[in-house]
Amino acid sequence: MVLKSFEFRVNRVTFFFRADRAAICSKYDPFCVNKNAAYPEGTPAKWNSFAKNKYKLPPAPKHLGASIVELQQVDSTNNYATALAHAGLAEHGTAVLAREQTAGKGQRHKGWSAAPGANITMSLVLQPAVLFGKEPVALSAADAFRFSAAVALGVQRFFAAHAGEETFVKWPNDLYWRDRKAGGILIENILSGPDWKWAVVGTGININQSDFGDLSGRAVSLRQITGRDWAIDALARELCAALEASLSRLASDPAGILEDYHAVLFAKGETVRFRKGSRTFSAEVLGVTDDGRLRLWHGLEEAYAVGEVEWVWPLPPLRPIP
Repeated sequence: MVLKSFEFRVNRVTFFFRADRAAICSKYDPFCVNKNAAYPEGTPAKWNSFAKNKYKLPPAPKHLGASIVELQQVDSTNNYATALAHAGLAEHGTAVLAREQTAGKGQRHKGWSAAPGANITMSLVLQPAVLFGKEPVALSAADAFRFSAAVALGVQRFFAAHAGEETFVKWPNDLYWRDRKAGGILIENILSGPDWKWAVVGTGININQSDFGDLSGRAVSLRQITGRDWAIDALARELCAALEASLSRLASDPAGILEDYHAVLFAKGETVRFRKGSRTFSAEVLGVTDDGRLRLWHGLEEAYAVGEVEWVWPLPPLRPIP
C-alpha cells in the first residue's frame, strides 16, 4: 500500500504527515529526521534538532502543564502554541516551554527579550469553554478581562510566594516587584466566528537573569530579589499550578477575581504620570472597570482602554533592591 505524504505550515511551524503517522518540526528543524519512522496510529513523532527537545501529549491532561512541549529554541512560544492549537495537536492545558526565544512577543506588538536559559518563557493553550463551564463562549469584553485578571493573579501569586508581598500586577498585564518589571503576560485568542475557541497565554518571567542592559533600572529577577538561583523547570510547573488554581475561579467566583486583582494592582491610590498621544498628565489610579479599562482621576474620572494611555517613568516608588 502506498502511503500519501504531505506537509503544511501554520504560522512558523512546519508539520509533516504520512498517512497514519505524524511528526512536528519547528522552522529550526527543516528536515525533521524522524518523519519517516514508524509510529503507532495517532502518535506524534519526536524530533531532535536539539538534543533535549521533547514532545509529550497525553490524550486527556488533568492539570495545566501535564502535557509539555519543551524546546531549546523557538521564535515565540505563543506562535508555536497557536500553531499546535490550529493543527489540532493541543488540548486544554498543553504547555510550550522554551529555553530561548529569538522573537519573543510582548503587549501591543512590542518585543520581549530574555537571556537564554535564565527565565520562564512559556505559553499555555487553554479552552475558555472548560474554564467558564459553558459552551460556546462568546468573547465579550467582560469575560476577556476576567480571564486576563485570573491569569495575572495566578502569575502574581506564584511570584509573591518567593519574592514577597511587594509583588503587584501593573495594568494591563505586567508583573511588578516594587517599581520594577519582573515579567509580562501576552494573551492571544483564537475565534471561530463569534465563539472563543482557544486562548494562548504567554508568560515571560525573570528568574535567574542578572544583567538587563539598558533596562537595569527598570527590570528585576527573582535571583536579584532572593540572592539565589532557581530551577526553571520546577518553577514552570509551579506556575502552571498557580494559574490552574486562579483560573478555576472563573466559573465559581468571578467577582472575587476582580476584588483580588484590585488588591494587588500596582500604584492603586497613587498619583502617576501618564501619556496620551503627545500629552502628558498626572492622575490618581482608582482601579479597573469590569471590562478592563484603567480608571484614572485627574480633576474628573476617566477610563482608558489598553493602548490609549501609557505609563511614564519614573514609576513610584523607587527603592533599591536589597
